[in-house]
Amino acid sequence: MKKIALAATALAAVAALALSGCSNARTDAGGDSSDAAGFAADATIGVALPDKTSENWVLAGDLFTEGLEEAGFKADVQYAPASNTVAEQQNQISAMITNGAKVIVIGAKDGKQLGAQLQQAADAGVKIIAYDRLIENTENVDYYVAFDNFKVGQLQGEALLAGLEERSGHGAPWNVELFSGSPDDANSAVFFNGAMDVLQPKIDDGTLVVKSGQTEIAQTATQGWEAENAQSRMDAIITSTYGTETVDGVLSPNDTLARAILTSVKQAGKDVSTFTVTGQDSEVESVKSIMAGEQYSTINKDTTLLVEQTIKMIEQLQKGEEAEVNDTEQYDNGVKVVPAYLLDPVIVTKENAADAYQNVPNLLEIVEAAQ
Repeated sequence: MKKIALAATALAAVAALALSGCSNARTDAGGDSSDAAGFAADATIGVALPDKTSENWVLAGDLFTEGLEEAGFKADVQYAPASNTVAEQQNQISAMITNGAKVIVIGAKDGKQLGAQLQQAADAGVKIIAYDRLIENTENVDYYVAFDNFKVGQLQGEALLAGLEERSGHGAPWNVELFSGSPDDANSAVFFNGAMDVLQPKIDDGTLVVKSGQTEIAQTATQGWEAENAQSRMDAIITSTYGTETVDGVLSPNDTLARAILTSVKQAGKDVSTFTVTGQDSEVESVKSIMAGEQYSTINKDTTLLVEQTIKMIEQLQKGEEAEVNDTEQYDNGVKVVPAYLLDPVIVTKENAADAYQNVPNLLEIVEAAQ
């Protein structure tokens, strides 16, 4: 009887160990059962956007509110006030986590200062999608969705060269100046590096001359993406560097700064029809400027497509699936390479604006009215 009891005990122990091993194998292979099951189809989805200073951020907020609700989710869309520090966005993200959001989409006000909030999200099992701007220095970013921002910069560099040849009225060398975005936005360096991939060889061979000598991103940065900062810097460069000489073109990373640079150039008495400045975002006033022969180019990054792709990724997560990505190599945030879904940007000049804006009725109307 003692032998039978001991055998039974041994069998029980083996069975328990086997079950434990199966459990560990399931956890190692695919996470716990809650991850596999996704989350409720009517769950709350948080969207934290940086401010309303750009037309595209306002449009994105409206599209997220409408699109998430159409998909059956509860949308919690919030903006950090433009006049506030990153603390307001930090508080908004923490509140979204506390209130039960299952996914939070973040257009970061400062992508380097969200580590504590994203750790809170990870501890609560909340998925994080970085929207348009990469979130840096944390492992707790699950996905990144954006247009291919390095390609944006390359297109801007190519447009600057094309505009100089087309508009300057003379051949190389051309005098140019370089502007980049806000240093607290991770995209700024990506745009600038993409542009310099095209422009640096032309600087090296003398085709382009940066008379101010300001070619490093720390020298070219525009704090807060503020128009007045860009105009003030351009005013100072023209006064200190050019005198009677002419600046032929400027690399501008977005439309708001492009218009500020144009204002500076006009006030200096330059004929803007022979001046080239690039842009990005297809803002209404810049499209009007392009059609009037002033700003040379912009970039069309269709916010509708970007929001649609983000919502598609959220729906995949809701079903317990991995979100679709098409880039797992480019976007190193300093701690990890963040899986990304990248969309293709489109360069827009006066010549191709009608084709570029076929699916953007308000911009197409501006183009057609100017033709």
